[in-house]
Amino acid sequence: MDLQHWLGRATHAIQEWADTFGPYRPHPSLQVDDDRFGAVFEEFTARLADNYPFFHPHYAGQMLKPPHPAAVVGHLTAMLINPNNHALDGGPATAAMEREAVARLATMFGYDTHLGHLTTSGTIANLEALFVARELHPGRGVAHSADAHYTHGRMCHVLGLTSHPVRTDDRGRMDLGALEDVLRTGEVGTVVLTTGTTGLGAVDPVHEVLPLAERHGVRVHVDAAYGGFFTLLAGAEGPEGLPPEPWRAIARADSIVVDPHKHGLQPYGCGAVLFRDPEVGRFYLHDSPYTYFTSTELHLGEISLECSRAGAAAAALWLTFQLLPPTPDGLGRVLAAGRRAALRWADLIEASDALELYQRPELDIVTYFPAVAPATLTGIDAASARVLADGMTGPDPVFVSTLRADRDSFAARHPGIVADADGARILRSVLMKPESEDHVEHLHNRLERLAGCA
Repeated sequence: MDLQHWLGRATHAIQEWADTFGPYRPHPSLQVDDDRFGAVFEEFTARLADNYPFFHPHYAGQMLKPPHPAAVVGHLTAMLINPNNHALDGGPATAAMEREAVARLATMFGYDTHLGHLTTSGTIANLEALFVARELHPGRGVAHSADAHYTHGRMCHVLGLTSHPVRTDDRGRMDLGALEDVLRTGEVGTVVLTTGTTGLGAVDPVHEVLPLAERHGVRVHVDAAYGGFFTLLAGAEGPEGLPPEPWRAIARADSIVVDPHKHGLQPYGCGAVLFRDPEVGRFYLHDSPYTYFTSTELHLGEISLECSRAGAAAAALWLTFQLLPPTPDGLGRVLAAGRRAALRWADLIEASDALELYQRPELDIVTYFPAVAPATLTGIDAASARVLADGMTGPDPVFVSTLRADRDSFAARHPGIVADADGARILRSVLMKPESEDHVEHLHNRLERLAGCA
């Protein structure tokens, strides 16, 4: 895609539409001449240079990458109109696009019926799911993996719910025995399962928890904010294929959260929440005296805790899905490249004398640490910190991140390491750009050299 060409087409298309409503004189208070704008824009772009190269495959740090050009064009084109998807009178076209895009997400997860909408983030999406859970099970708390996103503990506090962290196994997945102990107390109304933790990319055993939750009469919410689109690789052939059981079981969960602004190639500000039972919409009921007046159809604001929401986010997702749909042959090919890259890098690390694999990747997140002698947590922590800092400098920079692993987690995976501290930082790389597949060897060789120097 020629981004400059299509952005130019975008401004022309919106201007042609605007011209159909007749001419008017822009107010002089809004006028800014090009010379004045040019000076400020020069400073603006100079300041934007103070960023890491999220677009480049040598950036393998956090969950960051630019949106697809189609998403950029869709977002900016709709933004020139600036619709608000709270009510149909604020964005009729983009509200329809939102419904269609959300329906495709529901289909991707196997929902036959659904109620859902886009949100500004996975945090807000999880808040909405837990809000509905609270209304259905008042007075009962929420159980979630100890490695789940910190959102759940925070949102429980906001909602006045008790949070019950559940210990994880030696793969970072929710421990079923520990979960059953919590459920026996009768104090839990909802279990949150994570399909792709943000630290390790671990996938909780959804298929094994569902019957357990049913026995105890609790809801199941799946936080697939990071890993949700990997359901497209469930049962796929080749090394990128994932065990299908946990992913197929998501269709039986009561609610799901997924972030298109991660693996859905969208700009930030695009999360989504889905409920299997449309009847939960009754918990959102409210009245607005100055909206909801142009149509008797359900307005998206009537099933959302948020009010104003950018119609541009829906437009960007809808346009992207027309070109790269949430199917194995569409977005699935993008995720497959990152998954293959992670597995390939894990193989290289396992054969390395300078690096050690913390655990095998389940999705596209690789965790590892420098091999140090003597093998102590303090030595690993210091070496990881040096590799992180040194990697970002010099003529051939690479960008990774760190993850703090506690003493018990280390002992479960690497019992031979001397636990002379409460934990240690390890190195973490997120290979969510498909281009990573062509740069794994370079990243590995560079990290090996850095670890050797550390």
